[in-house]
Amino acid sequence: MSKADGGRYLTFMLRDEYYGVPISKVCEINQMMEITPVPKTPPFVEGVVNLRGKIIPVVNLRQKLGFEKMDYNRETCIIIIESDIGHVGVVVDAVREVIDLKDEQIEIPPQMGEKSEMRFLSALGKQEDRVIILLDVDLAFSGDEFTQSMSEMSKVA
Repeated sequence: MSKADGGRYLTFMLRDEYYGVPISKVCEINQMMEITPVPKTPPFVEGVVNLRGKIIPVVNLRQKLGFEKMDYNRETCIIIIESDIGHVGVVVDAVREVIDLKDEQIEIPPQMGEKSEMRFLSALGKQEDRVIILLDVDLAFSGDEFTQSMSEMSKVA
């Protein structure tokens, strides 16, 4: 696992936990909008959205990380991120804030399971008494399972 660098991170919630992605990977944040389901995709792929004429795949990050699905509420958002495979919409429970983390506030996570299952976890950030799970968006959305489902979507869409 690689360690993330200090810098600015957009924080958001999944369940009651804080997560973060580098702000440089964030294109925009949107309220929930109509998502068109696409057949033959994994359960974590919600479908696609038409964002100003561009079709963007949307992933439910709760399900991608193995958590239970939750009904959307007024805080549920779609974060549009730039990954190695292009723009991806990521459904999160709530967006919180942009924070600055220094290098000394970031640690490599302890080994807690299969390395392949934790590949998208780049580091853990520490802010006051809070732990922020920092995600590597390129690794989270470059796995065979995800790219295979995206190629299925392009055949259907």
